Amino acid sequence: MMNVTLKQLRYFDALAQNGHFGRAAAACSVSQPALSVQIKELEEMLGFSLFERMPRQVRLTALGHEFLTRAQDILRSVDELSELARAAKDHNVGQLRVGVIPTIAPYLLPTLVRHLSLSFAGAEINIRESMTPNLLKELSEGRIDTAILALPVSEPSLTEIALFDEDFVLVRPAHDRNAPVPDRDGLREMRLLLLEEGHCFRDQALSFCNIPSNLPRETLEGTSLSTLVQMVGAGIGVTLIPEMAVGVETRSAAVSVARFADPQPKRTVGMVWRRTSPLAHQYQRIAEIVRQSAEAQLIASRSRLHTAG
Repeated sequence: MMNVTLKQLRYFDALAQNGHFGRAAAACSVSQPALSVQIKELEEMLGFSLFERMPRQVRLTALGHEFLTRAQDILRSVDELSELARAAKDHNVGQLRVGVIPTIAPYLLPTLVRHLSLSFAGAEINIRESMTPNLLKELSEGRIDTAILALPVSEPSLTEIALFDEDFVLVRPAHDRNAPVPDRDGLREMRLLLLEEGHCFRDQALSFCNIPSNLPRETLEGTSLSTLVQMVGAGIGVTLIPEMAVGVETRSAAVSVARFADPQPKRTVGMVWRRTSPLAHQYQRIAEIVRQSAEAQLIASRSRLHTAG
């Protein structure tokens, strides 16, 4: 009878995710030899190789891929048992691992973390900022508890709840303050600055402007909203940002901000978590805190829109 341990499964999962013994060991906070020994013992116990060893990396074998799926199911179930224990302990979440996309995190988190700390005294709040595909993967693997992102995600294994709608606004050089606001057809004729591929906000902006994925030559890309706004201030082009970002991103740039005519471009922001999580009722409470925190930020940003315009 095999006696596979949870430690071995976690080390195996870390190595599969990192593709490198050193990085996997660092992720597990153990020495590389200790991790290597556990992986070797696991393979000997199973009777087949889980990894193909190469000079600078490792790669899962065909059986390793199949084993990974089952190992992650086991680890996810164990994590849910831990969540069940957390849920039964005076409704205390203990540790809260929240993922947030980059076009929300800088503007919402300062208020949100303060409110969460007051509502869940003693909870350890860990924030993970990443793009939507990464957060959904980490959520499915149990590495985060919940994520705040743009909806819909349409993932059957997840519960998603809409929290608020947020308009997109036009950011253009300060000298264009009194110029007419272009419609989507007009935007296609301008040098439009967008986030790089992988950001859902980029896709939403392209959709509003009806620009195909094979971008025209005059469309430029940036790594963050802050970079885009500074590029606009330098006279390079125009961009769209969510209204929650106005107060933070426009205060030190020579730009003006304008709303589009109706129907205005917007996004729906919400929270998602695994349907099987026993902490669902706590996540409902957290969702309400997120909603209230966002409303406070949106009110502040909308009050600045007239000034920035």
